[in-house]
Amino acid sequence: MSTLKELLNLPRFSDLEVLSTHKEMDRVVESVEITETPDVANFIPEHVIILTTAMVFRNGQEKLKPFLASLKQRHVTALGIKVGRFIDKIDPAIIKYATEIDLPLIKVPSSQPLGGLLYQMQSYLWDTKTEQLTYALDIQKSFSNLLMHDVSNGRFIAELGKIINTPVILLNPWHKVIGNSQYFSESDHPASFYAEQLSMQDYRQINEDKSTLMIDDIRGQKIQILGYPVKVANYFPYYLLILKPEQIPYPISEFAIEQAVLVLTFILYKNRKVQEFFDLMKSDFLSQLIKAKTTQEDNRDWIDLGDNYGLVHSDYYRMALVHCVPNENIRNQIFYRKEESEVANSWLQEQLPLKIRDVVAFKVKNSNDIALLFQSKEVGFERTVKGLVKELRTALDINLSFSFGNPYEKIEDISNSYIEAKSALEEVKQRENPDTMNYYHPKGLIGLFDGTNDEDIHYYCEKVLKDLAYPEDPAVIDLRKTLQFYLDFNCEITKTANTLYLHRNTIKYRIKQCEKILGQSVKNPQTSLNLRLALELSKSEETTLV
Repeated sequence: MSTLKELLNLPRFSDLEVLSTHKEMDRVVESVEITETPDVANFIPEHVIILTTAMVFRNGQEKLKPFLASLKQRHVTALGIKVGRFIDKIDPAIIKYATEIDLPLIKVPSSQPLGGLLYQMQSYLWDTKTEQLTYALDIQKSFSNLLMHDVSNGRFIAELGKIINTPVILLNPWHKVIGNSQYFSESDHPASFYAEQLSMQDYRQINEDKSTLMIDDIRGQKIQILGYPVKVANYFPYYLLILKPEQIPYPISEFAIEQAVLVLTFILYKNRKVQEFFDLMKSDFLSQLIKAKTTQEDNRDWIDLGDNYGLVHSDYYRMALVHCVPNENIRNQIFYRKEESEVANSWLQEQLPLKIRDVVAFKVKNSNDIALLFQSKEVGFERTVKGLVKELRTALDINLSFSFGNPYEKIEDISNSYIEAKSALEEVKQRENPDTMNYYHPKGLIGLFDGTNDEDIHYYCEKVLKDLAYPEDPAVIDLRKTLQFYLDFNCEITKTANTLYLHRNTIKYRIKQCEKILGQSVKNPQTSLNLRLALELSKSEETTLV
């Protein structure tokens, strides 16, 4: 992209004179226009040089001030006024005002036809853009070859840094360096020194569009850093950071860098799809391992089959299911929840093995949950996991909750630990603010009915207990109470009588009355089980269905 300084330094424009004083002349020039219209600011694009004879201002240059202000507001690069035809000399007050509002004012001599000047400037801009476009396409071709040759992220970033001759850094979605140019191998400070200066607000700004930010260099001086979002996904992009972008040499243009970012996006997308395929294979393996006990496949050598996935010989196997806890803003955003889970899975696969030995992460098929297999008993692992969860929450505002099954000594019992972890997870998903660490607790027989429709439970209790299910008559309530204690004491009349402070014959009579209502003996094992279950279920009901 051409600048005003580059344009005015050309020999062909040596007769042009910048009258107003400006420190920075590296202003972008995208086009040149000739006009004599005082309200031209309403009809022109930004970053344009305006050429004029100032004909409408010949009777009073004071009127040039509002004209200059309108051009400044429109981000015009400079105003060129031809002298000698309608204005012999530009008023010093106008020059001073142009300096104050920071709008370069150029004196065009009477010997220079505006039409010819327009043609020369436009020709230069067009030639420059053509050269930059050609170079950008060459860069795209070069990087496309790297893509075809399956280069790593690090190699790509190294080549990009070499081409644009400025330091380059690539960050993953949670802002960790995964590639940098050769510059940092010769520096006293690693690439992370620069990346860690960016705030969450900076990353949000880059995510919306490429942004130029200010950070400190190793001497504490302010330098520019240009950030590009590399959107392999919609919500959690990678980040390409370019230090000192103002030093990028010609003819490398912004378009050329965008072409490199496009190719980089394809490389990262390809790598992501390869990883997804591998994760799918791991998920299939986990499904087979969990089903092995019920399909009589316990004789398979699971350690050997799972060697590529990280399974090891151990006397400690424990499953945990990881859930991304949604907040109210994204609870129903299906695509966000899916990407959130994928980022969390990548995070866990990268970070957990650095802290805990022999842990393996699996994506759970047909869900956004993540399964973890712990194969070593670590001291203080809770503190480690909570620390990692806090890091992810700080970096990406993703909150994880872990649901653990019990540990087992044999790999064949992983299915038991998985089922327990799943049971614990079901409870977690019912809470709005679950704990970070959750553990399986046996529910007992009654727990099997959690989530069952109340009407179905009511029907079952009435079917088994009949009039004893939800009694209102005091006499029937006493019969139900006696039956409850009688079954609790394994049908022992003496213990029941002593507990209720009743005579043995009263207990016998009441049990016979119960059997008359039920139409069968309460001592039958199957009947006794059904009665105990129905008594518990009906006891917990607080409202009577009409």
